[in-house]
Amino acid sequence: MLEIQDLHVKFHTRDREAVSGVSLTIRDGEVLGLVGESGSGKSVTAMSVAGLLPRRQCTYEGAVLLDGVEMLHAERAQLRRLQGKAVSVVFQEPQSAMDPLMKIGAQVEEALRVHTRLSPAERRKLALEAMAAAELPDPAELYEKYPYELSGGMLQRAMIAAAIVIRPRLLLLDEPTTALDVTTQAQILTLLKKLNRESGISMLFISHNLQVVRKLCTRVAVMRRGVLVEEGDTDEVFFHPQHPYTQRLIDAIPTRNRKEGPPHE
Repeated sequence: MLEIQDLHVKFHTRDREAVSGVSLTIRDGEVLGLVGESGSGKSVTAMSVAGLLPRRQCTYEGAVLLDGVEMLHAERAQLRRLQGKAVSVVFQEPQSAMDPLMKIGAQVEEALRVHTRLSPAERRKLALEAMAAAELPDPAELYEKYPYELSGGMLQRAMIAAAIVIRPRLLLLDEPTTALDVTTQAQILTLLKKLNRESGISMLFISHNLQVVRKLCTRVAVMRRGVLVEEGDTDEVFFHPQHPYTQRLIDAIPTRNRKEGPPHE
């Protein structure tokens, strides 16, 4: 359903490419983890898929095909028809991604307002259903609240509800659990598993934490300095890493006897 072909992205302000020749495929209903430290190019790869690449600030080559439709070089009008409908994004920090002046319900409904001609009552019904699917308690009450009235975990669930309300083909999740405590993080991962299992939404899950990816994803790709260095089934990569950088990521996973630290260069 998604095919990235030899993707290259170079920002005008940087000496080296942010993404250098990445090729990836996500099959229908699959959850693929994309891991690497900060600056490895994983978020730029996701922006290329979502049509959010700042084109005036970079040069780019290759192809990004979503159900055969080319996204990387598509016109803005075509991208707007696909963004939020065929592909949706859940960002790392919902506090900054959500409009503080709009009620939660209005933000969950936004994709429906843009991409459908449903009545306000129909949009509200679907928004409440999406909020319930995201396991938000008492959706009708939260529908009328503002973002500042919700906890970080509930805001993240609201963002997930907004992303799935129109039932996209692909969900891009950019470090969606990083800012959450361990308990809430585990709840969000369980929710994403459930959504994938019950709705069949394909997902690209971006993280710097291979342990988190292992809990959710069946396949994983590892990036370092813009290059895809390893790809395979999650357990195979986790237990039998082929690249030294992957091994260092695994070594950085905290255990009872050591604290978490960044991989050594």
